[in-house]
Amino acid sequence: MLRKPSETTSNKDLALVKAIANEGRSETLARLHASSNGLSTRQAEKNRAEYGANTIASNKHNSKLRFLAEAFITPFTLVLLVLATLSLFTDYIFVPAGEKDLTTVAIMLIMVFISGITSFIQNVRSSNAVDSLLKMVSVTTDIIRDGKDQEIDTSEVVVGDVIRLAAGDMVPADMRLLSSKDLFCSSSSLNGESNPVEKIATKKPKIGADRDYLDYPNILYEGTTIVSGSGLGVVFATGERTMFGKLAHDISHHDVKNTAFDVGIKNVSKLLIIMTAIIAPLVFIINGLTKGDWVNALIFSIATAVGLTPEMLPVIVTTNLVKGSIEMSKKGTIVKKMNSIQNFGSADILCTDKTGTLTQDKVVLERHYDLNLHENSTILELGYLNSYYQTGMKNLIDKAIIEAAGDELDINEIQRDYNKIDEIPFDFSRRRMSVVVENSDREHGEHLLVTKGASEEMIAVSTKIEVDGQILPLTPERKQKVMAKVNDMNDDGLRVIMLAYKRNPAPVGEFSVKDESDLILCGFLAFLDPPKESAKDALARLKKDGITVKILTGDNEAVTRTVGLQVGLNVDTVYSGADLEGKKPEELAKMVEECNIFVKLSPEDKTNIINLLKQNGHTVGYMGDGINDAPAMKAADVSISVDTAVDIAKESADIILLHKDLNVLETGVRIGRKVFGNTMKYIKITLSSNFGNILSIMVASSFLPFLPMLPLQLLVLDLLYGTSCLSLPFDDMSNEFLSEPRSWSTKKLPKFMFYFGPTSSIFDILTFGLLFFVICPHLVGGSYQTLNPAQQAAFIALFHTGWFIESLWTQEMVIHALRDPRLPFIGQHAAPGVTLATFGAGVIGTLIPFSFLANKLGFGKMPVSFIWVVLAILVLYILLTTIVKHFYLKNEKFLI
Repeated sequence: MLRKPSETTSNKDLALVKAIANEGRSETLARLHASSNGLSTRQAEKNRAEYGANTIASNKHNSKLRFLAEAFITPFTLVLLVLATLSLFTDYIFVPAGEKDLTTVAIMLIMVFISGITSFIQNVRSSNAVDSLLKMVSVTTDIIRDGKDQEIDTSEVVVGDVIRLAAGDMVPADMRLLSSKDLFCSSSSLNGESNPVEKIATKKPKIGADRDYLDYPNILYEGTTIVSGSGLGVVFATGERTMFGKLAHDISHHDVKNTAFDVGIKNVSKLLIIMTAIIAPLVFIINGLTKGDWVNALIFSIATAVGLTPEMLPVIVTTNLVKGSIEMSKKGTIVKKMNSIQNFGSADILCTDKTGTLTQDKVVLERHYDLNLHENSTILELGYLNSYYQTGMKNLIDKAIIEAAGDELDINEIQRDYNKIDEIPFDFSRRRMSVVVENSDREHGEHLLVTKGASEEMIAVSTKIEVDGQILPLTPERKQKVMAKVNDMNDDGLRVIMLAYKRNPAPVGEFSVKDESDLILCGFLAFLDPPKESAKDALARLKKDGITVKILTGDNEAVTRTVGLQVGLNVDTVYSGADLEGKKPEELAKMVEECNIFVKLSPEDKTNIINLLKQNGHTVGYMGDGINDAPAMKAADVSISVDTAVDIAKESADIILLHKDLNVLETGVRIGRKVFGNTMKYIKITLSSNFGNILSIMVASSFLPFLPMLPLQLLVLDLLYGTSCLSLPFDDMSNEFLSEPRSWSTKKLPKFMFYFGPTSSIFDILTFGLLFFVICPHLVGGSYQTLNPAQQAAFIALFHTGWFIESLWTQEMVIHALRDPRLPFIGQHAAPGVTLATFGAGVIGTLIPFSFLANKLGFGKMPVSFIWVVLAILVLYILLTTIVKHFYLKNEKFLI
């Protein structure tokens, strides 16, 4: 919210806006070397080169240089670099010439390179994929270029361009109005004011109000929205040179919805910090006290802390989101804001208007009746005058009226006979709109105010009716008869609006809402908006997927009930906006739960309902495409629009549907759940696996006379496991998982870790016992205490090798064991890519101790027969994990 000039707004920028606001239109055009006929393409290119493109560098944080820095500056790589530096001193600088060896340093640097490059490539690919997807959805503007109107992308706008503005448009750059007609603009994105204000091209700022530049009546700022009316403006600043371009960019970043997933990731980070703060010092102290080598104990504790960190989490989350976005784009769904996919998948309530979503998005004018329900061409003519001459957003009703009039009337004659004088734009509190026309031929310049609107609102401002050519008082009895006819048509599934008029309403130039009084009610316009054939099936599928659909509409109850019945919704309870007024919070909380159809709602009513549902613990999606939907879209957990929506709806949306179809939406929801599931797999499995490893290290550190594993070995283990986890975004999810919305919560993570972490520790400790008391003594020739130093070194190398192989395989197998409640490899199977990655990492890790790297990494030559020991441990581990899953799921609904 901005009310005063900020320090980031330069005095030069303020001076420019002030000067332009206080000068005449011809002076502004001369200053910008522009013309009211617009620029030529050639001049536009010159201006772009001089003033820059109409873009704000919002993706600077996604530059390749930043990705490179983020890829290499991680706890994992930093620890490797520290170890490489230490090794450089101990193996090369401070040793005799004949003993210098850089092999260990080279291995560590290669590991840094592999880890960093993997992350870098993945992030760049993800960023490129996001940019490609966003290019599929664009916001355009109506510009005069080369002497003709053109629809071009807003990024192509340059200084000097002349732009036509209409209701629903977002202002693409800072502009000086050249002309305006009943132009109302909402600046809520800049100053938080919800009420639109009128902008007038011929009006200059008041004397002494220079600092209130947001209120300049003849200036429009980038990012604001045209609510009604029309205008023509010339651009004087674009992109980052706009008065609020940079500020709007900052606001958009700080105003990004903090989704449940974002909060969850932060909570995971807090949990890891707490665990690391407790465990790393313990490991350091235990090893320092038991081994006496405090330097190695410190290095080992640091490596242990890194092992506790799921370093691949950012890469896997991004990969998951981008993969989901690409998959959704193939199904006709474009994701604008990546983090919204999680909410999309976890949404359990979808709020939507009925027009175009449940209905066919093609309204047909079925009847144009006088008040006796007789077809009357005069009624259609009045409707045409109102719809044709209004400059607000022409909705489906206006288009239907104009189309019907084109078929039945001589519209050329009507346009010749009537000239527009003024209009009173539509708003959602009045639910009416009016135009004033002048009859230039027959009535010697008579002025006629023609109003159309919702039935109740029209009756409220009418005092007379026209029946069979007679003007009669609108008595209570006549009101009842009129409303009875409206209700009958509503019951037939027809949406009805009413027409009224008034002759010579007021002097020219003074028309306002006050003139919508003492009207003569004259007829009905009845429209048919039939349900889509696919709507009933789509709603059934959404219900099966655990999503409740709630209709939030400005239409009346009867029409909405009829449509609801046709598509299979429960219409037993219907509330209107009036029913919600004056209710206590606890009453409202109950009302929004028990009712799925809300009618005659204002934009504020829709927003309030969504907030109430969120307070009740629901994850709420809202689907809208009009100006009146923008507030509700901003309030929802995830906002959905369509590519044909008005600019402000597309700008507010997290997700854009290329087809206005609930079937497309349902497919997108299931993809969102898959993304959520695969992300949770990595977080839950890795945290429990790492927690188990840390428990094992602490136990081993307490009893072993040497380090359980060398720091470098621990990091190689972490790298192999983390790399194999990069396949998880490509895993499958069961139909059972996809059939229910899952809300993100970290409350269950500690329990999951305490169940499954110690399970792996049991087999680590079993391995320790076998290696220390059976296998290593057998291979070396005696127990550790009885051996000489050379034999003890061989003993330690074999021990490290054995635990490295066993630990790696149990970590890889835990992915298969915990990805699904069923028995792995029999009741459930991972995707081929996951199987290949996990087994591949296991095989590579098993071969390292037999390779040329063995000596450099401190491994000994373990007999091949040890693999049978590992295999037996893995079988027992999977069986025990399956049993633990059974007990865990007795008290928990979900595993992942």
